[in-house]
Amino acid sequence: MEYLQQNQGGEKTILVSVNVQILEDLDAEEFRLLAKSAGAEIFEHLTVQRIKPDPKFFIGSGKAEEIAELVHVEEVQLVIFDQALSPAQERNLEHILKCRVIDRTGLILDIFAQRARTHEGKLQVELAQLDHLSSRLVRRHSNLDSQKGGIGLRGPGETILETDRRLLRIRMDQLKDRLEKVRKTRIQGRAARQKANIPTVSLVGYTNAGKSTLFNILAKSDVYAADQLFATLDPTLRRLNWDGIGTLVLADTVGFVRNLAHSLVESFKATLEETLEATLLLHVIDSSSPDMMEQIDAVETVLHEIGADIPTLRVYNKIDQSGEEAKIIYAKPHQPERVYVSAHSQQGLDLLRQAVHECLMGQIQRFEVRLKPAYGKLKNQLYALNVIESEHYDDEANLLLNVRMAPQKLEQLIKQAHLPIDEILGTKANQFKKPLEEFEIKP
Repeated sequence: MEYLQQNQGGEKTILVSVNVQILEDLDAEEFRLLAKSAGAEIFEHLTVQRIKPDPKFFIGSGKAEEIAELVHVEEVQLVIFDQALSPAQERNLEHILKCRVIDRTGLILDIFAQRARTHEGKLQVELAQLDHLSSRLVRRHSNLDSQKGGIGLRGPGETILETDRRLLRIRMDQLKDRLEKVRKTRIQGRAARQKANIPTVSLVGYTNAGKSTLFNILAKSDVYAADQLFATLDPTLRRLNWDGIGTLVLADTVGFVRNLAHSLVESFKATLEETLEATLLLHVIDSSSPDMMEQIDAVETVLHEIGADIPTLRVYNKIDQSGEEAKIIYAKPHQPERVYVSAHSQQGLDLLRQAVHECLMGQIQRFEVRLKPAYGKLKNQLYALNVIESEHYDDEANLLLNVRMAPQKLEQLIKQAHLPIDEILGTKANQFKKPLEEFEIKP
């Protein structure tokens, strides 16, 4: 169908940034990067100032005629607007400019269509495309009000437009059903992880903040990462063993962007559900970006829209470019709020692992664990967590281990093994009767 044809890239393109006083001003450089990510060959980037949008052309008739002349002289094939256009405005602009016109949402959808790799991602993109283009079908045919004709088909019947819309609704319903099956499969997977008490850490953040690069380092994975907007679209989950925590699931999600249409957020809820069900969010931030605060606000706005009220650790990435030093900032003792790292140069990654550990398990302490020869299972679990600093035997052939880990995790392991906590920890076992915030901190 014609309305599903994608931009193949390489089209001679004019970009139009419209700064409207009553609307949010958008980043012109980000707009250029979005267009380049879609494969556009940018010929000209125009900036238009308006007090309010023009109902017919959004930019006003005079500016529209000026762009139309440029399109004609330079044989431009595509004009992209960095604001959301109504179907009528797109239709009017195409009529006067005599070329294809798309808005910011259509541009992002085109990039999504290029980036989607998994079955789920392709379903989500197609659904978002159909939802966006359903109201724009009217401009795709020249005689949409004509009815079906011919022998046996004369008389009352559907117009071509009504037929297209009915077929489109059927396809959208099919996509929603298939995505619902995907969602149920994800729910089953999350339920199994929750039953096994496996925490999930989800990376979120503005597009091109370095999430996938950081994900690859932490998970020792090979997810595609590049210095471009929306380099990855599909959610990726990896199970890994984290020192002092044990098994956890790390999730990489689609990047966010400012002025993201609500329909896109709705269409990608299956992806964002991994964020909703996470134990901890790592909000990855490009600390070198001049628009850092606006990008943080954009991410937090989307998280609020989807109801992601989850403990969050801000990860200020790219300190190799911003000049910051690797460090952890605490909101209060043993509650990390921010950590400064560089995924590219791998600065501060040990601090990040420590901060994640403290967020999930609480403060880290040193314990001397006394294990009888029969307690070999607990010894193996401690070795698997890589928390043992030293070991030796006492006169009674008991194994004495010096471990560095969170009290909650140690208590959990001892209880799961049905072993006497007083015998294993001695006087230190009394600490488990205190609330966490009263635990003594050891260097």
